[in-house]
Amino acid sequence: MKFLRYPGGKSKLLFFLANLLPQRDNIKGEYIEPFLGGGSVFLYVQPERAVLSDLNRDLIDLYRGIRNYPHRVWETFVGFPSGKDAYYKTRDEEYEDESLYYRAARTLYLNRTCFKGMWRHNPSGNFNVGYGGEERRWVITHDSVVELSKRLRKATLVHSDFEPILDQCSDGDFIFLDPPYKPGEKEMPEAHYINGKFSFEDQVRLSRKLKEIVRKNKVNWLMTNSSNREIRELYSDFNVIKVPVGTSNVIGVSTNSSKEVIISNY
Repeated sequence: MKFLRYPGGKSKLLFFLANLLPQRDNIKGEYIEPFLGGGSVFLYVQPERAVLSDLNRDLIDLYRGIRNYPHRVWETFVGFPSGKDAYYKTRDEEYEDESLYYRAARTLYLNRTCFKGMWRHNPSGNFNVGYGGEERRWVITHDSVVELSKRLRKATLVHSDFEPILDQCSDGDFIFLDPPYKPGEKEMPEAHYINGKFSFEDQVRLSRKLKEIVRKNKVNWLMTNSSNREIRELYSDFNVIKVPVGTSNVIGVSTNSSKEVIISNY
């Protein structure tokens, strides 16, 4: 099940990840995903209990709205008019004081009609991706919104940096991590997820936290990341596998030379 258009999403990598991910019944604790994004791995695993987090508040509100009000989200989503002018009017409106289901429907509408599903913000923190057309809008159906709502009912949704989420880990948990990265590069200079970037210092912070929780708890974790040498060196004590086919440096385009790796502690 693929719901959102999301640059760097892992739906196209599931054929490879499937052999490395645990079966739902083998996760004794919680499934934890601190960089939720499009959520394709969560939707594939379908865990019994999950903690899903992201630093993008609009994204978490989207999932919360669908979980709590699937029918109202759908009714609002289909009510947005079509066309370029309508897109820019909706994109540029003030929406912070609107209801949760309206904010969720608005984000879904923008995601399905913006250019290549990008998630970019200007320096003021406002979503500023251009119009991409209506072709992919109606891939979403009422049934798919309701189905996603059902799957999210087993999840706790949190707007947060990754560290507080990882601090909550305990024995038996499984963690999937997909931090923002550009294949082969040391940093994500222009994040598609939040207003800012995921720097090498953030990569260092993430590696330290993972090493800390492994010392304290019996948890398994699996990560997708850039194949950059300095990033790989952060995980020299863990298992690193090169991804055969993955995301290129061109948004939305796959490549046979992905410059991505999968890292795990098992």
